[in-house]
Amino acid sequence: MKKKTIDDITVRGKRVLVRVDFNVPIENARITDTNRIEASLPTIRKLIADGGRVILMSHLGRPKGQVIPKFSLAPVAQKLGEFLGQDVAFAEDCIGEKAQTVVDALGDGDVCLLENLRFHPEEEKNDADFAKPLAALGDVYVNDAFGSAHRAHASTEGVTKHLDTAVAGYLMQKELDALGGLLTEPQRPFIAVLGGAKVSGKLEVITNLMSTVDAFVIGGGMAFTFLKAQGHNVGKSMVEPDLLDTARQILADAEKSEMHFLLPDDCLAAPAMDKPDMLKIMPTNDIPDDVGGFDIGPNAAKAFSDEISGAKTIFWNGPMGVFEHPPFDAGTRVVANAIATATDKGAKSVLGGGDSVAAAQAIGLLDRMTHASTGGGASLEFMEGKTLPGVAALNDR
Repeated sequence: MKKKTIDDITVRGKRVLVRVDFNVPIENARITDTNRIEASLPTIRKLIADGGRVILMSHLGRPKGQVIPKFSLAPVAQKLGEFLGQDVAFAEDCIGEKAQTVVDALGDGDVCLLENLRFHPEEEKNDADFAKPLAALGDVYVNDAFGSAHRAHASTEGVTKHLDTAVAGYLMQKELDALGGLLTEPQRPFIAVLGGAKVSGKLEVITNLMSTVDAFVIGGGMAFTFLKAQGHNVGKSMVEPDLLDTARQILADAEKSEMHFLLPDDCLAAPAMDKPDMLKIMPTNDIPDDVGGFDIGPNAAKAFSDEISGAKTIFWNGPMGVFEHPPFDAGTRVVANAIATATDKGAKSVLGGGDSVAAAQAIGLLDRMTHASTGGGASLEFMEGKTLPGVAALNDR
Protein backbone atom coordinates (compact mmCIF):
# COMPACT_ATOMS: atom_id res chain seq x y z
CA MET A 1 0.00 0.00 0.00
CA LYS A 2 1.99 2.94 -1.33
CA LYS A 3 0.77 6.24 0.07
CA LYS A 4 2.31 9.69 -0.21
CA THR A 5 4.05 10.96 2.92
CA ILE A 6 5.20 14.27 4.34
CA ASP A 7 8.41 13.83 2.33
CA ASP A 8 6.34 14.26 -0.84
CA ILE A 9 4.86 17.67 -0.03
CA THR A 10 5.95 21.25 0.58
CA VAL A 11 4.56 22.80 3.75
CA ARG A 12 6.38 26.12 4.21
CA GLY A 13 3.87 28.82 5.07
CA LYS A 14 1.01 26.35 4.91
CA ARG A 15 -1.39 25.31 7.65
CA VAL A 16 -0.78 21.61 8.23
CA LEU A 17 -3.69 19.82 9.88
CA VAL A 18 -2.27 16.73 11.57
CA ARG A 19 -4.25 13.87 13.11
CA VAL A 20 -2.15 12.40 15.92
CA ASP A 21 -2.90 9.85 18.62
CA PHE A 22 -2.50 11.61 21.96
CA ASN A 23 -4.91 9.27 23.75
CA VAL A 24 -2.58 9.02 26.75
CA PRO A 25 -3.34 8.03 30.36
CA ILE A 26 -3.77 11.07 32.62
CA GLU A 27 -4.12 10.95 36.39
CA ASN A 28 -4.64 14.15 38.39
CA ALA A 29 -3.70 16.24 35.33
CA ARG A 30 -0.43 14.29 35.04
CA ILE A 31 0.44 12.15 32.02
CA THR A 32 1.61 8.73 33.25
CA ASP A 33 2.77 7.33 29.90
CA THR A 34 4.17 9.62 27.17
CA ASN A 35 4.95 6.94 24.57
CA ARG A 36 2.24 8.07 22.14
CA ILE A 37 3.37 11.67 22.34
CA GLU A 38 6.98 10.70 21.74
CA ALA A 39 5.98 8.49 18.80
CA SER A 40 4.59 11.56 17.02
CA LEU A 41 7.69 13.72 17.48
CA PRO A 42 9.56 12.80 14.26
CA THR A 43 6.61 13.92 12.13
CA ILE A 44 6.00 17.10 14.11
CA ARG A 45 9.68 18.06 14.10
CA LYS A 46 9.91 17.50 10.34
CA LEU A 47 6.91 19.78 9.72
CA ILE A 48 8.35 22.45 12.03
CA ALA A 49 11.75 22.30 10.34
CA ASP A 50 10.10 22.66 6.93
CA GLY A 51 8.26 25.81 8.02
CA GLY A 52 4.78 24.42 8.33
CA ARG A 53 2.18 25.92 10.65
CA VAL A 54 1.34 22.76 12.57
CA ILE A 55 -2.23 22.20 13.82
CA LEU A 56 -2.51 19.00 15.84
CA MET A 57 -5.79 17.23 16.60
CA SER A 58 -6.54 14.13 18.65
CA HIS A 59 -9.07 12.40 20.84
CA LEU A 60 -8.59 11.48 24.49
CA GLY A 61 -10.65 8.95 26.37
CA ARG A 62 -14.36 8.43 25.80
CA PRO A 63 -16.21 11.65 26.67
CA LYS A 64 -19.10 10.54 24.42
CA GLY A 65 -19.68 13.90 22.84
CA GLN A 66 -19.65 15.90 26.05
CA VAL A 67 -17.14 18.41 27.40
CA ILE A 68 -15.59 16.61 30.37
CA PRO A 69 -12.62 18.44 31.92
CA LYS A 70 -10.67 15.30 32.86
CA PHE A 71 -10.47 14.46 29.15
CA SER A 72 -9.01 17.82 28.16
CA LEU A 73 -5.84 17.75 26.04
CA ALA A 74 -4.43 20.83 27.80
CA PRO A 75 -1.86 18.78 29.82
CA VAL A 76 -0.72 17.16 26.57
CA ALA A 77 -0.02 20.55 24.98
CA GLN A 78 2.22 21.43 27.91
CA LYS A 79 4.08 18.11 27.82
CA LEU A 80 4.50 18.28 24.05
CA GLY A 81 6.01 21.75 24.42
CA GLU A 82 8.60 20.31 26.81
CA PHE A 83 9.55 17.65 24.28
CA LEU A 84 9.77 20.12 21.40
CA GLY A 85 11.51 22.85 23.37
CA GLN A 86 9.01 25.46 22.21
CA ASP A 87 5.58 26.75 23.15
CA VAL A 88 2.58 24.76 21.94
CA ALA A 89 -0.51 26.94 21.77
CA PHE A 90 -3.71 25.32 23.00
CA ALA A 91 -7.14 25.93 21.49
CA GLU A 92 -10.07 25.41 23.86
CA ASP A 93 -12.12 23.90 21.04
CA CYS A 94 -11.34 22.06 17.82
CA ILE A 95 -13.66 24.12 15.58
CA GLY A 96 -15.22 27.57 15.74
CA GLU A 97 -13.84 30.92 16.87
CA LYS A 98 -11.65 29.57 19.68
CA ALA A 99 -9.85 27.24 17.30
CA GLN A 100 -9.66 29.75 14.45
CA THR A 101 -8.11 32.48 16.63
CA VAL A 102 -5.27 30.18 17.75
CA VAL A 103 -4.65 28.90 14.22
CA ASP A 104 -4.61 32.43 12.75
CA ALA A 105 -1.90 33.44 15.22
CA LEU A 106 0.52 30.72 14.07
CA GLY A 107 3.69 31.63 12.23
CA ASP A 108 5.93 29.34 10.21
CA GLY A 109 7.31 26.59 12.47
CA ASP A 110 4.72 27.20 15.19
CA VAL A 111 2.57 24.46 16.73
CA CYS A 112 -0.87 24.36 18.29
CA LEU A 113 -3.03 21.58 19.69
CA LEU A 114 -6.81 21.60 19.35
CA GLU A 115 -9.09 20.48 22.18
CA ASN A 116 -10.43 16.90 22.29
CA LEU A 117 -12.20 16.02 19.05
CA ARG A 118 -14.60 13.72 20.88
CA PHE A 119 -16.07 16.58 22.89
CA HIS A 120 -18.19 16.79 19.73
CA PRO A 121 -20.42 13.76 19.00
CA GLU A 122 -20.13 14.55 15.28
CA GLU A 123 -16.46 13.41 15.27
CA GLU A 124 -17.23 9.71 15.65
CA LYS A 125 -20.29 10.01 13.40
CA ASN A 126 -18.08 11.41 10.61
CA ASP A 127 -20.58 14.23 10.27
CA ALA A 128 -19.90 16.31 7.15
CA ASP A 129 -21.02 19.51 8.90
CA PHE A 130 -18.28 18.92 11.48
CA ALA A 131 -15.58 17.66 9.09
CA LYS A 132 -15.86 20.70 6.82
CA PRO A 133 -15.02 23.41 9.42
CA LEU A 134 -12.36 21.13 10.86
CA ALA A 135 -10.74 20.78 7.44
CA ALA A 136 -11.04 24.55 6.89
CA LEU A 137 -8.39 25.07 9.58
CA GLY A 138 -5.74 23.55 7.30
CA ASP A 139 -4.34 23.77 3.80
CA VAL A 140 -2.97 20.21 3.78
CA TYR A 141 -3.72 17.12 5.88
CA VAL A 142 -1.40 14.62 7.52
CA ASN A 143 -2.55 11.44 9.27
CA ASP A 144 -0.05 10.12 11.79
CA ALA A 145 -2.58 8.31 13.99
CA PHE A 146 -2.45 4.67 12.89
CA GLY A 147 -4.29 3.64 16.06
CA SER A 148 -7.41 5.44 14.77
CA ALA A 149 -7.01 4.61 11.09
CA HIS A 150 -9.52 1.77 11.24
CA ARG A 151 -12.28 4.25 12.13
CA ALA A 152 -14.04 6.39 9.53
CA HIS A 153 -14.28 9.47 11.73
CA ALA A 154 -14.40 13.12 10.73
CA SER A 155 -10.73 13.65 11.62
CA THR A 156 -9.48 10.49 9.89
CA GLU A 157 -11.65 10.31 6.77
CA GLY A 158 -14.16 13.14 6.58
CA VAL A 159 -11.64 16.00 6.37
CA THR A 160 -9.93 14.42 3.36
CA LYS A 161 -13.00 15.20 1.26
CA HIS A 162 -12.27 18.89 1.69
CA LEU A 163 -8.46 18.91 1.38
CA ASP A 164 -6.77 17.81 -1.84
CA THR A 165 -3.47 16.96 -0.15
CA ALA A 166 -3.75 14.13 2.37
CA VAL A 167 -0.58 12.22 3.23
CA ALA A 168 0.91 9.91 5.87
CA GLY A 169 3.19 11.00 8.67
CA TYR A 170 6.31 9.06 9.61
CA LEU A 171 4.58 6.95 12.27
CA MET A 172 1.79 5.98 9.87
CA GLN A 173 4.35 5.15 7.20
CA LYS A 174 6.35 3.03 9.64
CA GLU A 175 3.23 1.05 10.59
CA LEU A 176 2.20 0.44 7.00
CA ASP A 177 5.70 -0.67 6.03
CA ALA A 178 6.06 -3.03 9.00
CA LEU A 179 2.63 -4.63 8.82
CA GLY A 180 2.40 -4.55 5.05
CA GLY A 181 5.72 -6.36 4.78
CA LEU A 182 4.28 -9.27 6.74
CA LEU A 183 1.51 -9.78 4.21
CA THR A 184 3.50 -9.24 1.02
CA GLU A 185 7.14 -10.23 1.44
CA PRO A 186 7.94 -11.96 4.74
CA GLN A 187 11.23 -13.77 5.16
CA ARG A 188 10.61 -17.42 5.92
CA PRO A 189 9.88 -19.22 8.11
CA PHE A 190 7.08 -16.82 9.05
CA ILE A 191 5.39 -17.65 12.36
CA ALA A 192 2.27 -16.08 13.85
CA VAL A 193 2.18 -16.21 17.66
CA LEU A 194 -1.38 -15.60 18.78
CA GLY A 195 -2.85 -15.48 22.27
CA GLY A 196 -5.41 -13.59 24.26
CA ALA A 197 -8.76 -14.65 25.62
CA LYS A 198 -10.92 -15.44 22.60
CA VAL A 199 -10.71 -17.09 19.20
CA SER A 200 -13.40 -14.68 18.00
CA GLY A 201 -10.96 -11.77 18.35
CA LYS A 202 -8.36 -13.45 16.15
CA LEU A 203 -10.51 -15.55 13.82
CA GLU A 204 -10.20 -13.33 10.76
CA VAL A 205 -6.46 -12.89 11.36
CA ILE A 206 -5.99 -16.66 11.35
CA THR A 207 -8.11 -17.03 8.22
CA ASN A 208 -6.25 -14.28 6.34
CA LEU A 209 -2.81 -15.52 7.39
CA MET A 210 -3.55 -19.17 6.62
CA SER A 211 -2.08 -18.81 3.13
CA THR A 212 0.83 -16.64 4.26
CA VAL A 213 2.41 -18.03 7.43
CA ASP A 214 4.42 -21.23 7.81
CA ALA A 215 3.24 -21.95 11.34
CA PHE A 216 0.79 -20.81 14.00
CA VAL A 217 1.69 -20.86 17.70
CA ILE A 218 -1.52 -20.59 19.71
CA GLY A 219 -1.67 -19.82 23.43
CA GLY A 220 -3.88 -17.89 25.80
CA GLY A 221 -7.52 -18.61 26.48
CA MET A 222 -8.19 -19.02 22.77
CA ALA A 223 -6.15 -22.24 22.72
CA PHE A 224 -8.78 -24.08 24.77
CA THR A 225 -11.46 -23.66 22.10
CA PHE A 226 -9.13 -25.46 19.67
CA LEU A 227 -8.30 -28.12 22.26
CA LYS A 228 -12.01 -28.65 22.95
CA ALA A 229 -12.59 -28.90 19.20
CA GLN A 230 -10.04 -31.72 19.13
CA GLY A 231 -12.18 -33.60 21.64
CA HIS A 232 -10.15 -32.90 24.78
CA ASN A 233 -11.69 -32.20 28.17
CA VAL A 234 -10.56 -28.70 29.12
CA GLY A 235 -12.37 -28.39 32.47
CA LYS A 236 -13.35 -24.84 33.42
CA SER A 237 -11.03 -23.26 30.85
CA MET A 238 -12.43 -20.54 28.62
CA VAL A 239 -14.19 -21.98 25.55
CA GLU A 240 -16.36 -20.37 22.88
CA PRO A 241 -18.87 -23.15 22.13
CA ASP A 242 -20.29 -21.41 19.08
CA LEU A 243 -16.85 -21.46 17.43
CA LEU A 244 -16.03 -25.15 17.92
CA ASP A 245 -17.04 -26.05 14.36
CA THR A 246 -15.01 -23.12 13.03
CA ALA A 247 -12.02 -24.23 15.09
CA ARG A 248 -12.32 -27.76 13.68
CA GLN A 249 -12.35 -26.37 10.16
CA ILE A 250 -9.25 -24.27 10.83
CA LEU A 251 -7.45 -27.30 12.24
CA ALA A 252 -8.50 -29.36 9.22
CA ASP A 253 -7.30 -26.66 6.81
CA ALA A 254 -3.97 -26.44 8.62
CA GLU A 255 -3.51 -30.21 8.44
CA LYS A 256 -4.45 -30.29 4.76
CA SER A 257 -1.84 -27.66 3.95
CA GLU A 258 0.71 -29.40 6.19
CA MET A 259 1.01 -26.27 8.29
CA HIS A 260 2.40 -26.56 11.80
CA PHE A 261 -0.45 -25.50 14.12
CA LEU A 262 1.06 -25.64 17.59
CA LEU A 263 -1.23 -25.82 20.63
CA PRO A 264 -0.07 -26.09 24.27
CA ASP A 265 0.30 -29.65 25.53
CA ASP A 266 0.33 -28.54 29.17
CA CYS A 267 -0.98 -25.62 31.20
CA LEU A 268 -1.00 -23.93 34.58
CA ALA A 269 -4.40 -24.82 36.01
CA ALA A 270 -6.26 -23.77 39.15
CA PRO A 271 -9.85 -23.77 40.46
CA ALA A 272 -9.96 -20.01 39.83
CA MET A 273 -7.64 -17.22 38.77
CA ASP A 274 -7.62 -15.83 42.31
CA LYS A 275 -6.40 -19.13 43.75
CA PRO A 276 -2.82 -19.39 42.44
CA ASP A 277 -1.81 -21.23 45.63
CA MET A 278 -3.79 -24.21 44.28
CA LEU A 279 -2.00 -24.12 40.91
CA LYS A 280 -1.03 -27.35 39.22
CA ILE A 281 0.79 -28.15 35.99
CA MET A 282 -1.26 -30.60 33.98
CA PRO A 283 -1.65 -31.86 30.40
CA THR A 284 -4.20 -30.03 28.28
CA ASN A 285 -5.74 -33.20 26.87
CA ASP A 286 -7.58 -34.04 30.11
CA ILE A 287 -8.15 -31.15 32.49
CA PRO A 288 -10.41 -32.04 35.45
CA ASP A 289 -13.83 -30.40 35.54
CA ASP A 290 -13.09 -28.45 38.72
CA VAL A 291 -10.10 -26.50 37.36
CA GLY A 292 -9.27 -24.34 34.36
CA GLY A 293 -6.12 -23.36 32.49
CA PHE A 294 -4.84 -19.81 32.96
CA ASP A 295 -1.43 -20.03 31.27
CA ILE A 296 0.56 -22.35 29.07
CA GLY A 297 2.73 -24.84 30.96
CA PRO A 298 6.53 -25.27 30.92
CA ASN A 299 6.50 -27.98 28.23
CA ALA A 300 4.37 -25.81 25.96
CA ALA A 301 6.55 -22.77 26.66
CA LYS A 302 9.64 -24.74 25.59
CA ALA A 303 7.93 -26.13 22.48
CA PHE A 304 6.74 -22.64 21.51
CA SER A 305 10.23 -21.21 22.09
CA ASP A 306 11.82 -23.94 19.97
CA GLU A 307 9.40 -23.16 17.13
CA ILE A 308 10.07 -19.43 17.39
CA SER A 309 13.84 -19.88 17.48
CA GLY A 310 13.89 -20.94 13.82
CA ALA A 311 11.72 -18.09 12.55
CA LYS A 312 12.86 -15.28 10.28
CA THR A 313 9.59 -13.33 10.62
CA ILE A 314 7.33 -13.25 13.69
CA PHE A 315 3.97 -11.63 14.25
CA TRP A 316 2.90 -11.64 17.89
CA ASN A 317 -0.51 -10.62 19.14
CA GLY A 318 -1.85 -11.61 22.54
CA PRO A 319 -0.35 -13.00 25.78
CA MET A 320 -0.02 -16.71 26.48
CA GLY A 321 -1.93 -16.52 29.76
CA VAL A 322 -3.50 -14.09 32.19
CA PHE A 323 -0.36 -11.99 32.16
CA GLU A 324 -1.62 -9.35 34.60
CA HIS A 325 -1.94 -11.92 37.39
CA PRO A 326 1.30 -13.74 38.32
CA PRO A 327 2.14 -16.58 38.33
CA PHE A 328 0.05 -16.83 35.17
CA ASP A 329 2.54 -14.55 33.40
CA ALA A 330 5.24 -17.21 33.16
CA GLY A 331 4.37 -18.50 29.69
CA THR A 332 4.21 -15.01 28.19
CA ARG A 333 7.62 -14.19 29.66
CA VAL A 334 9.22 -17.28 28.13
CA VAL A 335 7.66 -16.68 24.71
CA ALA A 336 8.53 -12.96 24.75
CA ASN A 337 12.14 -13.83 25.55
CA ALA A 338 12.18 -16.33 22.68
CA ILE A 339 10.90 -13.67 20.27
CA ALA A 340 13.49 -11.17 21.51
CA THR A 341 16.28 -13.73 21.16
CA ALA A 342 15.18 -14.59 17.62
CA THR A 343 15.15 -10.86 16.82
CA ASP A 344 18.66 -10.50 18.21
CA LYS A 345 19.72 -13.17 15.72
CA GLY A 346 18.24 -11.33 12.76
CA ALA A 347 14.53 -12.19 12.69
CA LYS A 348 11.94 -9.47 12.08
CA SER A 349 9.45 -9.28 14.95
CA VAL A 350 6.24 -7.27 14.78
CA LEU A 351 4.02 -6.85 17.83
CA GLY A 352 0.38 -6.19 17.03
CA GLY A 353 -0.22 -3.55 19.67
CA GLY A 354 -2.34 -3.79 22.80
CA ASP A 355 -1.51 -6.44 25.39
CA SER A 356 1.49 -7.78 23.47
CA VAL A 357 3.25 -4.42 23.58
CA ALA A 358 2.25 -3.92 27.23
CA ALA A 359 3.66 -7.33 28.13
CA ALA A 360 6.93 -6.79 26.26
CA GLN A 361 7.30 -3.41 27.92
CA ALA A 362 6.59 -4.81 31.39
CA ILE A 363 9.19 -7.53 30.89
CA GLY A 364 11.72 -5.01 29.60
CA LEU A 365 12.02 -6.47 26.10
CA LEU A 366 10.28 -3.87 23.95
CA ASP A 367 13.51 -2.34 22.67
CA ARG A 368 14.62 -5.75 21.39
CA MET A 369 11.60 -6.10 19.08
CA THR A 370 11.70 -4.85 15.49
CA HIS A 371 8.38 -3.03 15.56
CA ALA A 372 5.67 -2.51 18.16
CA SER A 373 2.43 -1.30 16.64
CA THR A 374 0.73 1.72 18.20
CA GLY A 375 -2.70 0.45 17.17
CA GLY A 376 -4.12 -2.76 18.59
CA GLY A 377 -7.46 -2.74 16.79
CA ALA A 378 -6.01 -1.14 13.66
CA SER A 379 -3.16 -3.64 13.42
CA LEU A 380 -5.55 -6.58 13.77
CA GLU A 381 -7.88 -5.24 11.08
CA PHE A 382 -4.89 -4.64 8.81
CA MET A 383 -3.71 -8.22 9.36
CA GLU A 384 -7.25 -9.41 8.65
CA GLY A 385 -6.84 -7.93 5.19
CA LYS A 386 -9.39 -5.18 5.74
CA THR A 387 -9.18 -1.72 4.24
CA LEU A 388 -8.55 0.93 6.89
CA PRO A 389 -10.62 4.06 6.09
CA GLY A 390 -7.99 6.42 7.48
CA VAL A 391 -5.36 4.88 5.21
CA ALA A 392 -7.51 4.52 2.11
CA ALA A 393 -8.34 8.25 2.28
CA LEU A 394 -4.70 9.28 1.83
CA ASN A 395 -3.20 10.20 -1.55
CA ASP A 396 -1.67 7.32 -3.49
CA ARG A 397 1.84 7.57 -4.86
